Amino acid sequence: MFYGLSKRLKNFFPRGLFYRSLLIVATPIIILQLIITIVFFDSLWIKTNKGMTRALVGEIKTFIAAYDNGKYNNNDLSGLFSIYLDLNVGYKEEKFSKKEQNNRWFSPIDRNLRRELKSNIGPGNYWFDTTAYKELIHITIKYNEGYFEFFIPKDRVSSTSARVFGLWITLPALLLITIAIIFLKNQTRPILNLARAAERFGRGEDIAEYRPSGALEIRKAGFEFDKMRKRIMRHLNQRSEMLSGISHDLRTPLTRLKLQLALMKDKDLSLKMSLDIDEMEKMLNEYLQFTSSNYREINETFNISELIENIITKYDNTNISMKVIPRIYMDGRKNLIQRSINNLIDNALKHAKKVNLILSKKNNNILIIIDDDGPGISEHERENVFKPFYKVDKSRGESKSSVGLGLSITSDAIKSHGGNILLETSPLNGLRVKIFLPL
Repeated sequence: MFYGLSKRLKNFFPRGLFYRSLLIVATPIIILQLIITIVFFDSLWIKTNKGMTRALVGEIKTFIAAYDNGKYNNNDLSGLFSIYLDLNVGYKEEKFSKKEQNNRWFSPIDRNLRRELKSNIGPGNYWFDTTAYKELIHITIKYNEGYFEFFIPKDRVSSTSARVFGLWITLPALLLITIAIIFLKNQTRPILNLARAAERFGRGEDIAEYRPSGALEIRKAGFEFDKMRKRIMRHLNQRSEMLSGISHDLRTPLTRLKLQLALMKDKDLSLKMSLDIDEMEKMLNEYLQFTSSNYREINETFNISELIENIITKYDNTNISMKVIPRIYMDGRKNLIQRSINNLIDNALKHAKKVNLILSKKNNNILIIIDDDGPGISEHERENVFKPFYKVDKSRGESKSSVGLGLSITSDAIKSHGGNILLETSPLNGLRVKIFLPL
């Protein structure tokens, strides 16, 4: 029960740190303002308006009682009430009739007037209108064969301090929330910068020198990330230098062996050994390609449609067909994408006769599909083939010069661009390779 409730609350609340922090800051301010407003309107404004309305109705009753007493001149009495109590009143010897009344039940003025007049004057003996005049309230009271007509200023029954209070309570709240938004933006910006730097570094981009900023905890996380980045870069550089040295050291004896084989009199043995040396060179190149660092390649915006068309054209193979949407641009390392597509096409041509390549856009992704009519790869092996040095011995013929790094290199390259690669069964009953790359 509590788990389900917690899950619903998580789905209801925002997921971003900025909006969560804003909710934490703004919610108490809004709740406090609502409580103060409710308390003010209930204990002060509404009660004050009730008292003012009760006093007004009492003055009306006093006027009617004095008018009915007959001790005073009626005109003088009306003048006195008009001068000292701001009650503009007149008597009309016409039949009292209640006009159609706009019952505004949401209006505190109307509710208070209706309640006080009903209890003091009596139901059916009064009528009032608070909307006909902007600054006046029109009240008629039945008296003998006619009725009294009162015109009373609205400020006699309502306090204008409520508007001032509402203004003073709203503006500071908006000001505080605005200041909170500015400060929260400044506090979350370093976290976003750190996340972007980590994302770019994870894709293999060069982020130059990262400068941590923000609060102490965020700075500490930024410094630790920068230290980790430098250690990884130092490790990659050392590995590249080591591999370059190994490559140079191994190629020198291989070249000497080739020269010695060329001088051998037994040509059959020389040919067999030359083939073995060529395989060793291919394996060495594949090892170097897998372990070489791609962090030195610079990201660029390029036309992947044109890149794929050039790749297919260079193969000059009628068994390769393509369907490419023109002018699709992406941001990434062009040489790495080209190497990946070459690996996939080479792998398909090794085991199939027909290869189809499709390039399209789907939502915010670039979709590349490569189908072949080869033996394919069984479902339980499709995850394993992306592992380094893994070979599928049954479904695809094993090449002696292959060490099982082609798909691993391609997978690393695609994922370093924030994409994904999947293996499925193709409509040609072979293997389908689907590549997703972000635009």
